[in-house]
Amino acid sequence: MRSQRRPLDGGGWPCGLVLGDGLPARLDYRLDGAVMLIHHTEVPARLEGRGIAATLTAAAFEHARREGLRIAPLCSYARAWARRHPEFADVLER
Repeated sequence: MRSQRRPLDGGGWPCGLVLGDGLPARLDYRLDGAVMLIHHTEVPARLEGRGIAATLTAAAFEHARREGLRIAPLCSYARAWARRHPEFADVLER
């Protein structure tokens, strides 16, 4: 797997992986000051259920913690992930 980072329209960035067969998995976010707005996660349907979205989401939360950012999980997957991982409550935007 290799990771990619490229700008999105509107100034956001995806945090993503290109899997061995060339299929992309991604987590899209936009920075609003010191708040990372996670607005989309996407994993190819045939690769769902392998923990790929969880890996991307954990990486985003770890990055936010290291960089002193807060996270507003706007997409349903990121919100559900945050509820299942209270150890990251310190980075959630309230």
